[in-house]
Parts: sequence; structure tokens; C-alpha cells
Amino acid sequence: MNTVVKKILVVGGNGFIGSAVCRAALSKGIEVTSVSSSGRPYQTPKGHSPAWVAKVNWQKGDALTPQTFAHLLPEVCGVVHTLGTLLEDGAYKQAVRTGDFPGLLKSLAGVGKDSNPLRSGANAQQERGSYETLNRDSAVRVCEAFVNSSRDAGDAPNQPRPFVYLSAEDIFRPVIPAGYIESKREAERRIEEIVMQHPSYRGVYIRPSLVYHAHLRPLTTPIATLLDLSAAIHRKVPRTLPTPSSILRALGQTSTPASESGASSPLNSIANALTLPPIHVDQVAAAIFATLDSSAGIRGVVGVNRMRELIGWRTDDETRDSVPLGRSL
Repeated sequence: MNTVVKKILVVGGNGFIGSAVCRAALSKGIEVTSVSSSGRPYQTPKGHSPAWVAKVNWQKGDALTPQTFAHLLPEVCGVVHTLGTLLEDGAYKQAVRTGDFPGLLKSLAGVGKDSNPLRSGANAQQERGSYETLNRDSAVRVCEAFVNSSRDAGDAPNQPRPFVYLSAEDIFRPVIPAGYIESKREAERRIEEIVMQHPSYRGVYIRPSLVYHAHLRPLTTPIATLLDLSAAIHRKVPRTLPTPSSILRALGQTSTPASESGASSPLNSIANALTLPPIHVDQVAAAIFATLDSSAGIRGVVGVNRMRELIGWRTDDETRDSVPLGRSL
């Protein structure tokens, strides 16, 4: 790919998806800076530091206070924002990393200690670990700082600088609270409002389905296997025949109208989970990297099927899932 992007900043580059983005960019010769609350380099669940870690510029900064790293913004060609939380109880992340299934169940049930580092110390009263703060406000504030940064003279002046936001497909309800997807959709809308006022920037909203990795997230593999099988079966069933997903969608349309946030009935979320294939974390990173190519001009929502197209997967008989911003599948 002939990309004009030479240097990017990854917010949350030491996380699960953020680290994969860093690796993908480095493999293409892109200079990478990561900003996180700790500033610590990425380590595997077993505490190892891969060789690529030494090539990343690891910086400490607060996404809710982007002034802490604003000096880095003028020199980057694009920003990838991967910070976010699936549950407001941040303890689930450690359970997923270590394969602790009972611990994950406790987090889903809201039982146990909240280990989210953004909900501690002097800022605890601000509910910094909430969906709205971590999934929405952090991204909006970074985007505002990015579009207001002075553009480096070495950047390509005629190419819009991408702000890539890691959103999600609506597949987790009702297991995960609706606040998760609602905060993601609201972040997309607010970011789009910002970039629409700045033509030299473009917003890209990556919506992966279940993101898995056999070694880094062992609990995701069996679930991904089942969901992939379900998606494959649904693709093979003739459209004239009813399927579990079509029945759920029909029931969802009659039971709960879509809310202002864009979230529809939880039944539609379940139907999405049955029909949208899971995606490997490295494939998510590859798709994100593809959207950074300014010559491609990709902007707006990029759903999981579109992501698969961007990385060269065949999508025969799959429904194209690029939808207007703010709408759910």
C-alpha cells in the first residue's frame, strides 16, 4: 500500500488492540508513539516484552486531559484511539488476560473489586471509569486536541489527517449493559461533528465484532469458534428461509424501537452476534492500518465485513455493513 502516513499516535498502545496496531504499523515502516495512563511499554500476559516494543515511543499521558501530550500531536499524521472499556468494572480485563472464567463471571455480575486505574485517587469522584467518560469523553477530548493542533510542515498538506476511533459492532447486549454500545455510538457522533467542521481531518469508526486471540485472550477462542460457525451457517441459508437471526430481528422490531443513542432492541444485538463473524486482533489492526492510507480516503463507519474486505478477505454472500453514522445494524 502506498500510504502517505509516516507517523501515528496510538492512544492506549499498550492494550490488547492498541498493541496490535503498534505492531502492524511498525511492520510497514511507520513511526509509532503510544500514549497511556501508565506510559509503560506493552507486555504479554506472562510479563514478556516482544522485540518490537523497543521500537515504539512510549509516553505517559491522560486522554481526558490531552494537554499532557498535546506537544506530540503536531508531528503525527494520524491518531488511533483504542482506549475503552467493555465493563465499568475494570477487573474483567485481568480475568480475560489470564483465562480466569470465574473472575470474568464475577465482573459480568458486578461482583468483586474494581481495578480500573482511572477510577482511583483524587479523580474518583468524577467516575472516570464510567462508559461515558472512558468510551466517549476520552476520545472526544483527544479528537478536539488533534484538530486544534498545528500541522507539522513535514505532513502531507493536501491529505486529511485521520482520527481513527475504535468503536464496536452491537453484539454484546444483553450480557453487557447497553451503556457500552450507547457510549460508543455517542462518541462516533460527537467526533463526526468535530471533523465535519475541520475539512483537513477525517473520522473513521472501526466496529469490530468479537475480537479474539488464542494465547493473549484464551477465553475468547471457544466463543469465537461458535460465533464463526453460526455466521457461516447463516450465510449458507437461503434468504427465503427463516433463521434464528431473522426471527430475532422481527421480534426486536415489534418489541423495542431504536433509542436516540442508536441502540435498538437487545434481540437485534443477539441477531448481530449470530451473523457477524468474529475477527482476530491482528486482522483488526490490519484493517485499521488500511484506513490510515490517506489516498484511499476512507471515512465514516467501517463494520466487520468491510474490515474483512480491506484486508483482502473474500466476502461472497456477506451483507455489506457500511451504514450511515449513528445507525445500528
